[in-house]
Amino acid sequence: MDCFAGSPAVSERFWSNSLKEFVSVRKVQIVTLGMTIGILILNKIWLLVAPSMLAADFGNMASEVKNIEIWGADIVHCDVMDGVYVPNITFGMPMVKAFRRNTNLPIDAHLMITEPEKYVGQFCDAGADIVTFHPDASKDVQGAIDTVKSKGKKCGIVVNADVDFDIAKPYLDQIDMLVIMTVQAGFGGQSFKPECLEKARLGAIEREKHGYNYLIEVDGGVGESNIMLLKDAGVDVAVAGSSVFKSPDPQRSIAALHV
Repeated sequence: MDCFAGSPAVSERFWSNSLKEFVSVRKVQIVTLGMTIGILILNKIWLLVAPSMLAADFGNMASEVKNIEIWGADIVHCDVMDGVYVPNITFGMPMVKAFRRNTNLPIDAHLMITEPEKYVGQFCDAGADIVTFHPDASKDVQGAIDTVKSKGKKCGIVVNADVDFDIAKPYLDQIDMLVIMTVQAGFGGQSFKPECLEKARLGAIEREKHGYNYLIEVDGGVGESNIMLLKDAGVDVAVAGSSVFKSPDPQRSIAALHV
């Protein structure tokens, strides 16, 4: 078994059917943890780490996205904000295209925008491998999912910190990723909201009960101090921004999140 993620039964099925083709499988990675050399055998089950480029140096994005691959990250997480759905503006399709030219890692485009159904196809064309969006921002959730699927890409639903889990339920049988926000979407560097993990647990229960194939990703305030809470909740992918890019040793920080 060469999957990475947190729930063995689901991960085996999910990776063998979908994301495995574009996630680079590294059998053994040697990392330095202080004075200790740890050997991480990647046929063990562990969380995937997706550094958020929102926390990177915007003046050196090409080198930053190359660095996270060197540091051992698994996915590139791109926070796309429009200043309407959330009170912040970041970047769009041109930045995703630039990332695609500079990394072999899968790109996860998290769209925090109004009417994402109008743009999901363009993000697929720009090079995103996974496109996730907020259903409460959409007038046509099914249309957005169908567009992403028609492009041969993976699709996910995001449940914001102040949104009830039930908003995702009608689509759980169709999605590849369920994203649970543990901060309010819109800004990086916020404090982790542990109460939001209950929605990740509900996602894990629904997945097991119905045999769904999605991965569960948690986004917001993730770091070494709370990573085991994610693992215990059945999470598969940890989005980490400041805890990676603001770390004095990002490679060590990513390794510490691979639990």
